Amino acid sequence: QVQLVESGGGLVQPGGSLRLSCVASRSIFSMYAMGWFRQAPGKQRELVATITKGDSTNYGDSVKGRFTISRDNAKNTVYLQMNSLNAEDTAVYYCNCVTDYLRVTYWGQGTQVTVSS
Repeated sequence: QVQLVESGGGLVQPGGSLRLSCVASRSIFSMYAMGWFRQAPGKQRELVATITKGDSTNYGDSVKGRFTISRDNAKNTVYLQMNSLNAEDTAVYYCNCVTDYLRVTYWGQGTQVTVSS
């Protein structure tokens, strides 16, 4: 079992920045991958960004060039730096991880991000 706890969400004005954090209950060093997804009201959950054990990253088209995913293995934490936020980024952001063994996926409870003036 892995517990994931997200933090850092909130209300931000258009053009602003936020950094989300996701702390795992155990070491993330050997995780196959970790990532961020988001779900806006009435929409399906979508990929925001992922980072693999080898530090390869992948981003959703709508966030490329604005968001950056990173990991700190010593702190068991994955970050999502979000810049140039706009109203379309408003959603609940979820952290997930995929274990290396058996490829089991775990999800956090989510953190709300609202972009509004």
